Amino acid sequence: QVQLVESGGGLVQPGGSLRLSCAASGIIFSDYAVTWYRQPPGKQRELVATIATTVGTATYADFVKGRFTISRDNAKNTAYLQMSSLKPEDTAVYYCKANGRWGAYWGQGTQVTVSS
Repeated sequence: QVQLVESGGGLVQPGGSLRLSCAASGIIFSDYAVTWYRQPPGKQRELVATIATTVGTATYADFVKGRFTISRDNAKNTAYLQMSSLKPEDTAVYYCKANGRWGAYWGQGTQVTVSS
């Protein structure tokens, strides 16, 4: 079976940093692009960042550009979202999604709360 598991969420103060991880199993991870999404309370899900199957090819939503960095380690079957200069409006459930030629898979999400 295919499984994506997000971790690393939690409570952080404004201006702080947090690193999210997305661990994949059941797929050839290097064949899948990875996208991070988030869903703030009471709002629809929005795209945060995406990275291609190889390292270094990434795109970002305007509201996180310059603050967040997406990366992946195919040897560890894991993708990351490094978040810095966090703002209260970054509070959301963060999800990772893997897209490949055989299908798309979602993780269960991890809560990020930015509050003083």
